Amino acid sequence: MSRRVSSGAVPRGESLAERVGEGVVRLEGPADILRAAPRLGAVLAVTSNEQVVLEKVGCYGNVSISQDRGTVANHEIDLRLVMRHWRHAFAVKGVYPSLQFFDGWGEPVHEIRALRSSDLVEFGKVIAEFASPQQTKEWVTAGRPATLQARPDGDVDREQLHTQWSALQDTHDFVRLLQKLSLDRHQALRLIGTEFANEVSNVAAKHMLLNAAAATMTILVFAGNAGCLQIHTGNVTNILLEGHSLKIQDPSFAMRLCQDGIGSSWVVRKPTRDGVLTSLEVYDRTNQLVVQFYGARESGMPERQDWRGILSRLPLSELQPV
Repeated sequence: MSRRVSSGAVPRGESLAERVGEGVVRLEGPADILRAAPRLGAVLAVTSNEQVVLEKVGCYGNVSISQDRGTVANHEIDLRLVMRHWRHAFAVKGVYPSLQFFDGWGEPVHEIRALRSSDLVEFGKVIAEFASPQQTKEWVTAGRPATLQARPDGDVDREQLHTQWSALQDTHDFVRLLQKLSLDRHQALRLIGTEFANEVSNVAAKHMLLNAAAATMTILVFAGNAGCLQIHTGNVTNILLEGHSLKIQDPSFAMRLCQDGIGSSWVVRKPTRDGVLTSLEVYDRTNQLVVQFYGARESGMPERQDWRGILSRLPLSELQPV
């Protein structure tokens, strides 16, 4: 998922550090805080990148963190974690407090916000339990992780790419394929050919969501950053356009996508043991993935034809001939 590009502004994590002792508490042990999160009851889980904010109401549960990787798998709150990016943690006090986590650069990784229905007493206990002995305002910035530079297209063996893509058995194998061939994800989509990927209009997400809502179709939404991928599974109903933002504003789920930050959108097909699975992938202007959409299905079952139908009718990219 996308890494943020600095706009020159002070990162949010550093801004919070400057407020330590003024309603902000520096915390320690992000993994242990997540393990304690089920005690908080119903909360709002927030994960974002430069173009997308995803919010889900639910309870943390089934928290499993081992070394660098982790999961939260409690249906409503469904997260995939890369813990080396969880470098800083703060509590922001108030009537409805929040627990906020940041990477080494100071950009948000994840946030847990209290709601009226949350256990506010437990929020207070968690803040006290994980408060750092050193309530310092100091901020030590870690270097940004290196971004994989795309190889020149001419150096890519397209026949090998096609052969290995055709042999995929699981969607999770796709990342390993990219790593094996030292390929940038966006570059792979450009080079694979229309059998497996075709570029569509940057208003495709809007069309897809409106059609999925009209069909009361259950979809999966994947959005996040290098440290946290959050997944929503469910129907979407209330689709809004506000300025440059495309929004989902449902009772327990919300998403905001900044449409003018979209660089490209792709319909992607990946072979699996259960047949080809089709997704809509949205990239920013630096060719970083910011959000993915899939149609929901039962494990072991083929993809729904009505989901494929929605994606097949999306408008083509304005850059491609009709």
